[in-house]
Amino acid sequence: MIKVVKFGGSSVACAKQFQKVKDIVLSDDARRFVVVSAAGRMHKDDNKITDLLYLCHAHLRYSVSCDPIFQMIEDRFIAIKNELGLTYPIEKDLDNLKQSLRKNIPLDYLVSRGEYFTAKLMAEFLGYTFLDAKDFIYFSYDGSIDFVKTKEMMEHHLLKSDHFVVPGFYGAMPDGRVKIMARGGGDITGSILAKVIEANVYENWTDVSGILMADPRIVKDPRRIEKITYSELRELSYMGANVLHEDAIFPVKEKNIPINIRNTNDPFNPGTLIMELENDPSSHEGSLVTGIAGRKDFTVVAIYKNHMSNEVGIIRRALEVFEHYQISIEHIPSGIDSFSIVVNSADIKENIYDIVAQIKEQCRPDKVKVISDIALIATVGRHMSYRPGISGQLFAELGNNGINIRMIAQGTDEINIIVGVENKDFEKTTRVIYEKFVRD
Repeated sequence: MIKVVKFGGSSVACAKQFQKVKDIVLSDDARRFVVVSAAGRMHKDDNKITDLLYLCHAHLRYSVSCDPIFQMIEDRFIAIKNELGLTYPIEKDLDNLKQSLRKNIPLDYLVSRGEYFTAKLMAEFLGYTFLDAKDFIYFSYDGSIDFVKTKEMMEHHLLKSDHFVVPGFYGAMPDGRVKIMARGGGDITGSILAKVIEANVYENWTDVSGILMADPRIVKDPRRIEKITYSELRELSYMGANVLHEDAIFPVKEKNIPINIRNTNDPFNPGTLIMELENDPSSHEGSLVTGIAGRKDFTVVAIYKNHMSNEVGIIRRALEVFEHYQISIEHIPSGIDSFSIVVNSADIKENIYDIVAQIKEQCRPDKVKVISDIALIATVGRHMSYRPGISGQLFAELGNNGINIRMIAQGTDEINIIVGVENKDFEKTTRVIYEKFVRD
């Protein structure tokens, strides 16, 4: 059994959290490969090391001293070292970094040092080998991961040791330059590592006990999701359930390596297991709905034209208008004589009038209607496709609670039903759906 374990920023925020990580890792011999994020917040008014490093770079860019900010970074790391009684001469490395702080220091290199120093400290504390991510995670020039070279380099390092601590969030370009990933990229590092060493499980340790069925800020005490498929998680993540970076799914999905979301502060909670699951139509195991998630502030551009179904290319011409303005499309629900294009309101607000004018010119519609302040709520569940009448029940329940549905969309795999409602009804809609399909 081989487990890759990744600990987020809150799990390594201070010496006390380091001790929790050590207890978790050493309690299971299978946890031989550890990925860490940069030290996060110790409390709500604290700063993440990564944020401070970004702030340092911004100060340098405008020729403003970042000494007070960098001092905060030094203080945090040195405090962790001293409280744990470690010998790693981090003071020297921090001083070397400080001496290199100038306007032209690469952003990616500077920001990656949060993970680097955290991993160096954790490696000594655990008694594991430190493996720099830039020495085995390689990007191609197009920014994608070069999995062939990455696997080859990992096999080389495995000849030297089989207990590693790896900093998350970055790798190396073909020319050796450090390249960071998107925020939350530590999740991706763990997923890449799990794939190339063909781990049995990828444990992602954070500050929540798995994935909840709904936002706890909206629904009181929502249930924990025990098991979820990669596809269901993708749907929920895209709609705002941000427990795991969505790009962390793809590397492990290829080899069906389960992801286990766990809580560093509640290590005996089993959390949520993400993996491919057999969907037996006759099975009634588990909830009908896996989870509910949503986001506010979308705009619907509705295009109406008589006999539209007989006209070739009208949707393409409309989409080309949005493509011209580099606007991503969320959904395209359609009818016989109409279709709607749903976009993020922030993406369209500067150009909405020009876009409508060009749609009128390109498509010659009878009418174009712009509907703003729309919230999208996705009800996701792999069991829904085998239960007739689920959509009808959902729409009826919303109607009974005085909620006006402005848009409906459903994927072809039938694992999700998306409704568009007014922003003001967002929280109410989420609670109504949860009460109907989860609490009942």
